[in-house]
Amino acid sequence: VPVPFLIDLGVMNDQGKIVHARYDKFRQINRFLEFIEDILPRLSREREVTILDFGCGKSYLTFIVYYYLHEKKGLPIRMTGLDLKADVIAKCNVAAKKYGYEDLKFEVGDINGYQSDMPIDMVISLHACDTATDFALFNAISWDAKVILSVPCCQHELCGQLESETLPLVQRYGIVKERTAALFTDAIRGNLIEACGYKVQLLEFVDLSHTPKNILIRATKAPVADAHKKKMLEEVRQMCDCFGFDPMLRKLLRGAGHISE
Repeated sequence: VPVPFLIDLGVMNDQGKIVHARYDKFRQINRFLEFIEDILPRLSREREVTILDFGCGKSYLTFIVYYYLHEKKGLPIRMTGLDLKADVIAKCNVAAKKYGYEDLKFEVGDINGYQSDMPIDMVISLHACDTATDFALFNAISWDAKVILSVPCCQHELCGQLESETLPLVQRYGIVKERTAALFTDAIRGNLIEACGYKVQLLEFVDLSHTPKNILIRATKAPVADAHKKKMLEEVRQMCDCFGFDPMLRKLLRGAGHISE
C-alpha cells in the first residue's frame, strides 16, 4: 500500500514497493510498529491520546506512528515531535501539512521545557545520546506517562565511572568495558523505571546486523508492589556500589522524590 511520506522519504516507490536500498529502514519501521501494537490496549479510545516524540530528527518513526494509530487504527491522537534542529523541524511541519496530518506538530525545543495542557499518554525517545535518554525517561515518569518507548544511544556516562576491584577483567579491554557499561546502563534504567510503578521490558529493537543500538526499553504503567520496588532499588544499589556508578536517572528520580533509598 503506497504511503505518501514513505514515498517522499525514498523508502517505497509510487506502487508501494519497498526500495531495496532502504529495506533496513522499512524493517526498523515495522519492528517499531510491533511494539506499538502490543500496547494499544493501554491507550484510551474515549479521549484524545497525547504522544510526545523527543529528539524526533527527520521523523521517520514519528510520521509512521501517527499514520498507524490515526489513519489505520482510528485512534484520536495529538502528536508532537521535539528536536533542537530548527531546519529539520520546519521541514517536518511542511510535510505534516502536505499529508493533511492536522494533529501532528513539530516544535523546536528540549523535553525539559515542554509543557502540555493535556496528560502525556506516551513518550517516545529514539537514539537520544547518553544522558539525554535519562532526562527523557525522567520527564516521562514525572508526567505519569502510560507508555514509554526508548531506544538509548551512546551510553558513555557509566563507562567513564566503571571501576571494580573484584572484577577487573570487565575494565581491562576498552571495547569490553564500553559494551559492559552500556548493558549495565540499560539494566539500571529498567530497574529504576520499574521502581516508579511500571512494568518494564528490555527488548531487541532490530537485529544487530542492522544497528548496534538495538535495545528498546518498553515501560507500561502498572501496579507494582512496594516489596518489588524495594528489590529493584536494592539491585541498583548493589551494582552501583560494586562498580562505582552514580547514574543520572537515579540522581534525577531521587532528587524529585520519585524514589527513596
